Amino acid sequence: MEFKDIIGNEEVKDYLIKSINKKNILHSYLFLGTNGIGKLIIAKEFAKKILCLNNIEETCTCKSCTCFDGRNHPDFYCINEEGESIKIDTIRKITEKIYEKPILSSKKVYIINDFDKMTKEAQNCLLKTLEEPPEFVVIILISSNENIILNTIKSRCMTIKFHNINDKELLDYAINVLEYENVTENLLKVFDGSIGKAIKLKDNKEIYDKIDLLISNLENKDLVDIMLDGRILYDKENINDMLDYIIVALYSKRNVNQKYINCIDFVNECANRLKANSNFDMSIDNLLFKMWEELN
Repeated sequence: MEFKDIIGNEEVKDYLIKSINKKNILHSYLFLGTNGIGKLIIAKEFAKKILCLNNIEETCTCKSCTCFDGRNHPDFYCINEEGESIKIDTIRKITEKIYEKPILSSKKVYIINDFDKMTKEAQNCLLKTLEEPPEFVVIILISSNENIILNTIKSRCMTIKFHNINDKELLDYAINVLEYENVTENLLKVFDGSIGKAIKLKDNKEIYDKIDLLISNLENKDLVDIMLDGRILYDKENINDMLDYIIVALYSKRNVNQKYINCIDFVNECANRLKANSNFDMSIDNLLFKMWEELN
């Protein structure tokens, strides 16, 4: 995928392209921004251009780019692509190999995804490499939570901040690429400028339509019916996303009745209960009861 095919963050892409054209590549970068807005995709395209043997902006078919597209480039390493926790043993293995010279390109590129999931011990282990990196190494750290990253790490990286995708671009992408049949205003707000979230929520769109109906019926149905309709919330895997959506749905009805705003406190209370490992079903039942009671 070329830079021009990646949605959003034009300023970031322009900066990276200029860095490549001027051969002004730094040793370490920190890509910061919301999950799902394209940081990893842009990092990979940047890595591909750094490793390219021809240094051209158009689609290139040099051996390096061909290997990169085939996911078997000997000088490219993407660590934690699936976004799991990063332990110190993983970083030790990287630091052992990082001083080996590149095989195909003039540089080696390491991308560490979801860097904020790295333990403090692992961060300290990487610190020495960031302080004295080999001249041929480029390290790109990707994070959505700057606060968890050690200041000593941040001070040794060029920080590049990414912005959320604007609603128009995200709406076009959802309809034309993800093939959403209909994107409500509430759903667009829950996407929160993130293509990744739009992708994740697509399979559950029917559930979100039912949540809209549930919220609309809080004033019109009796408690027994609301409790029955609310069974769609008994989904531990997706409950956090559903609670986020309920907040948006409640806020959208603030002009109908200000009491909907009061219900947002009950949603946050439910989220905190679940984080504290309270009984799941009882927490959901309590949320439904309190929202119904507030509006009736």
